[in-house]
Formats: sequence, structure tokens, C-alpha cells
Amino acid sequence: MSVHLHIALRLASDDVPVLPLRRGKVPFGNCSACAKNVCGGRPNMKTPGPCACPAPCHAWAAATTDPSVLTSPQWAHTWRTAAAVAYHPGGAGVTVVDLDDAAAIAWARATLPATRTVATTRGEHWIYEGVMPSVNAVRPGVDIKSLMSYARWLEPGTGVTAALPAVVRTLAVKAPPPARKASQGLTALFMGQSGACPHRTPTYLDRGVAMAVQRISDADSAVHATVYRTFLAVLSTHGRCGCLADTHVSQLFTAAQAKGESVRHCTDAWANARTALGLSA
Repeated sequence: MSVHLHIALRLASDDVPVLPLRRGKVPFGNCSACAKNVCGGRPNMKTPGPCACPAPCHAWAAATTDPSVLTSPQWAHTWRTAAAVAYHPGGAGVTVVDLDDAAAIAWARATLPATRTVATTRGEHWIYEGVMPSVNAVRPGVDIKSLMSYARWLEPGTGVTAALPAVVRTLAVKAPPPARKASQGLTALFMGQSGACPHRTPTYLDRGVAMAVQRISDADSAVHATVYRTFLAVLSTHGRCGCLADTHVSQLFTAAQAKGESVRHCTDAWANARTALGLSA
């Protein structure tokens, strides 16, 4: 048994979804049957999605805690040639703040609450309990890795894992580009009286978010614009009442990414919608 597979099995036994990395710290490419997602696989937040390929395909979405998969013949070659082990932070219920250099570490020590810390080749991983959308380059030398992403496993680290703080969540929407002008007809969609949230039960909000997710999922064209308009519509009703939770935002981001949108576009579209509605600080 390879050292990397031994580590992977140990992590999987602790409910940490794992996958092998090749040279360059990147996942193994999809097999020929799944190349360019021709198999139709659409990975969601926690599982590899409908594609049943037995190979370690679909990058982060291949991460698993199933020892029978990890030790299967289809995975055997990857473990023999693997350069490292990675894990899916979102699947493990955590968020990794990836600090790439000394300046980023200094910023984190002055800004973020102390938490479990793992030394990396050039910097540190600060690990918090809780999940959020993954976003690269939220500031110089700082990436956020959680849902729909992977992080290299290096060691358990030191310190006590703290709860994911608001300051990390807000990094995902900080300093958005200039907002696009909102269509006048859009702000009426899902709109309550005087812009206040009209729902009386959580069911109303959940139904509204489900309708928004379906609107994005049904888009056959102009997906980029549909995502922005849908975000705008949801925020026009629920953006001021404080009822939108991270789980709702994650559902919207996941639907958009399933249609091919990047995490960066989702973040920018959300920030632009907030700015168009006057919700940004």
C-alpha cells in the first residue's frame, strides 16, 4: 500500500473526503469517457453528482470517504503515481483560508480570529469550522477553499478549530467591480410590499429560493445574464430583511456553477446585484 493511500484511508475513516493529486498539486484528469464532462456529470456541493464513473474523475468531486472506492482497481494507478493527497474542505464541513506568503500571514494574524493552522510550502492554511463558496484571490496572496474546491493535505496542524467568522465570509464579496445597471422590470420579481420581506414562515423564503434555483437550472441561453437577474430578484425581496442564510446563497451559487458559471462570476454577480440595490456597505 502506498503512503498516500494509507493517509487517504486514515482521513476517510474520520469522514474527510479525499482524492489523489498528481505532480503540480492538481487532480488527475477525467478519463476518456468523462473528458470535458461529456458524461453529463454535474457535481453538486457534497457528492460527485450523477456520473457513476469508477475512476477518480471530476477533480474535487471525486473526493470520497468510501474505502472500497479508494482501494478499487480503477484508483490503484493514481495512488501509485500520486504526488500528494487532497481533501474536499466543504465535504468535511470546513473552510480553508489559504495564505500564500508572509504578507498574507501577517494580514491574517492582524485580522482573523485564531484557529487551527497548518504550515504549507510558502505560507499557511487557516482552517475554520463551517462552509461557504470557494473564491480565489480575495486579496493578495489569499484564497478561500471550501465548497466545490480541494486543498492539499499536509498535516493535522496546531490550535483549536474556530467557527467560520463573518470577516472571512465577507471577503467573498469585498470590493466588487462597477455594478451593471439593473433592469427596471427585474426588481419587481419576488418583490414584497415596499421592498420589505413579506414572508411569514420559513417556507415562503425556501420556496422563493427554490424557484430561483429552478430559473437558473432551466436557462438554455444567456446563462450569465440569467444568473445576475435571478440574484437581483432574490436580493430585491430578501436582501434587506436578514433572512437569507449561507445555505440559501450556496444553493444559488451551486445552480449557477452547474450551468457552467465560475465561482468568481457568481461572486461578482452577487456583489453587483447588492450594489445595484443599494445593499453594499
